[in-house]
Amino acid sequence: MKAIELIKPLKTTEISMEISNDLEINKVTQDTREVESGSLFICITGALQNGHDLAKEAVQKGAVLVVASEPIEVTVPVIYVNNTMKAMAILAAAFYQYPSQNLRVIGVTGTNGKTTVTHLLDYIFHDHKEKTGVIGTMYRRIGSEVYETKNTTPDSITLQKTLYEMQKSGVNTCSMEVSSHSLVQGRAWGTDFDIAIFTNLSQDHLEYHHTMEKYAEAKSLLFSQLGNGYQQGKAKFAILNFDDPVGKSFEEKTAARVFSYGIDQPADFKATDLSITNKGTRFNLNFENRVYEVQLQLVGKFNVSNALAAIAGAYAAGLEVSSVIQSIGEISGVRGRFELVKGDQDFAVIVDYAHTPDGLLNVLNAVNEIKTGNVFCVVGCGGDRDRTKRPIMAEIAQKNSDTVIFTADNPRTEDPIAILDEMVEGLKEETYQLIPDRREAIQAAIKQAKTNDIVLIAGKGHENYQIIGTKKIHFDDVEEAKRAIEIKNNDN
Repeated sequence: MKAIELIKPLKTTEISMEISNDLEINKVTQDTREVESGSLFICITGALQNGHDLAKEAVQKGAVLVVASEPIEVTVPVIYVNNTMKAMAILAAAFYQYPSQNLRVIGVTGTNGKTTVTHLLDYIFHDHKEKTGVIGTMYRRIGSEVYETKNTTPDSITLQKTLYEMQKSGVNTCSMEVSSHSLVQGRAWGTDFDIAIFTNLSQDHLEYHHTMEKYAEAKSLLFSQLGNGYQQGKAKFAILNFDDPVGKSFEEKTAARVFSYGIDQPADFKATDLSITNKGTRFNLNFENRVYEVQLQLVGKFNVSNALAAIAGAYAAGLEVSSVIQSIGEISGVRGRFELVKGDQDFAVIVDYAHTPDGLLNVLNAVNEIKTGNVFCVVGCGGDRDRTKRPIMAEIAQKNSDTVIFTADNPRTEDPIAILDEMVEGLKEETYQLIPDRREAIQAAIKQAKTNDIVLIAGKGHENYQIIGTKKIHFDDVEEAKRAIEIKNNDN
């Protein structure tokens, strides 16, 4: 792409030297490791490194144009802007030819449920013969091709490139998790969302946002930035959880048409007459003066809320409610979300990603609704993350389990023992077990479990690693649970 054309959308403060009309840009990047001949390099100031200090290295590797907000000295033209993060989003969208305008993009934000809702939507659209894509915590997927991801929502260049590849491969609908971090940092700028879904807001990421008010404000950005135009054929929809007061407040923050959903509060898509067993969940969906029976293979009240969000989102996209309900009933589950571990045991083992107070309470409530024996809970808290939630999660686990074992969960650069000490502060010692080694904790819970008991292993879900220090070490809760079941059976 011609450099002159690429930079047209930018509001520049200065250009250090004339840019040739023939200058071609074949790559846009902020990472010196990705720079090659013909690249445009963007200087981003991050938490660990200032990209302006790397501009000379980028030019040495072949960058022919640099975007900066601080003075730098290099031998190629420098385009100065006030905000390189915003410039990166603008350039990424332009370089990849605004791919989101040619896709149906559904963004899902909230503390809990993002992964489940995006995967429910993905299955629904796939079941309706569409080619689909997913961007989120677990991976980026284009059709059947899966790619690793570092963040729930990737940086703007990776995001636009992924959407471009989706468009090229014939994807119709992209279901995408949109994190609060990404909204504050502008990673989703330049993405034309058609539908935005809010799941819920509960305590998490306060090490970043500092207050719940700031956290809620971050989530609201997805809805306030959801297109103000009402052009024919370009309708925008906000799908809001009215059981959460924050969700209801977002109605005032968006120009888009709103569909509400809820269980406890009046809503457009309202669930009533819930029946929850260890085999699944049944409820009545009340929508536009009609009642639809919904049968889920998923368990728990929180999954009813997730299902309502997906049904409302699919309806907003133009699908018939009855056919959406048929599709959603075929979904057996999502990896690491209330995932039943299959093995030769006479008790249930469930692995779930619950790593927030509200998420843990929701899962334990679901477990207690179906239990016929005792409930064991294995849980920890991550290091270098919101410390204030640690005692809250410990108290929730202790109050809602018959036996709770506190253990490590991605301690990162913190001392695992210090994390556990903060969790159990205020709890009586006789009310919990403390086993810092996660493998040993899982084995201990399964060893103690008897017929009809339930063992919940919470916090990591789909993750197949432990972060200890700065290293990722392979560790999969499902694998560890299966191994612990085998050990128990061999000992018996």
